[in-house]
Amino acid sequence: MATGQKLMRAVRVFEFGGPEVLKLQSDVAVPIPKNHQVLIKVHACGVNPVETYIRSGTYSRKPLLPYTPGSDVAGVVEAVGDNVSAFKKGDRVFTNNTISGGYAEYALAADHTVYMLPEKLDFKQGAAIGIPYFTAYRALLHSARVKAGESVLVHGASGGVGIAACQIARAYGLKVLGTASTEEGQKIVLQNGAHEVFNHREVNYIDKIKKSVGEKGVDVIIEMLANVNLSNDLKLLSYGGRVIIVGSRGPIEINPRDTMANETSIIGVALWSSTKEEFQQFAAGLQAGMEIGWLKPVIGSQYPLEKVAQAHENIIHGSGAAGKMILLL
Repeated sequence: MATGQKLMRAVRVFEFGGPEVLKLQSDVAVPIPKNHQVLIKVHACGVNPVETYIRSGTYSRKPLLPYTPGSDVAGVVEAVGDNVSAFKKGDRVFTNNTISGGYAEYALAADHTVYMLPEKLDFKQGAAIGIPYFTAYRALLHSARVKAGESVLVHGASGGVGIAACQIARAYGLKVLGTASTEEGQKIVLQNGAHEVFNHREVNYIDKIKKSVGEKGVDVIIEMLANVNLSNDLKLLSYGGRVIIVGSRGPIEINPRDTMANETSIIGVALWSSTKEEFQQFAAGLQAGMEIGWLKPVIGSQYPLEKVAQAHENIIHGSGAAGKMILLL
């Protein structure tokens, strides 16, 4: 290692596996920003379910080992590479796509994936924007093509993406229904844009949703756990309704006939299929939300970097989300 190179604490993964493969090291070299790159001193980093799939080795995209997980960070610009004009040292920023990994004291990001963080949001909230809000925005406006006046059911509305979907849908003039499994989760859903909330642990909650929406059904369902809910979702849709699949943890058996009478659609969404232009478009919509004030991330459980394995365990096996999970640095 070059003498004089700054060192930092960072989580490293040397082999795919369970949460125990997340190793906190204190002798990792601080990356140096190259052309069109920004180095961010990380204050907070969002934890997303997808990071647990990547770590386990079961995800379609496998990083080269060893690697540092994490894509959503907020912090202060430490340094910029050549040809970076939009940011300078000391700027408060967030990103949804680090190059070097976000579970670290410093993270590199390409300048076009970095955004200014308004003063009204703290670093924890900044770290909660990335994947959740960009995914929710893509799901609603790009994949579902929602229109004001339509109804949307956010299935699993109390986590990071769910809360983002409720806030965005309400701001865009939709009737918003949400589900959550805990009392705290349900309260959060109602406080963040939902007109009604249902407990998806209740045996008859689907009947309650049907009663609420009436004969017409729901226009759009944003689905976080398709392997559990997809079959029921298809029975709730209106004519021309669409289920947007944001998350699934395994296979499910459905009856394709359930899509026929109402000519409904099942559409998968993957944030990383977005073009550079689409990311800019989503960012503009979200920046407006921050300025106006409807975009307000809700922070859930918080962990120091030392407890990263516990965070990965809890995000998958916890008792029900209530806000966005964050690592603090």
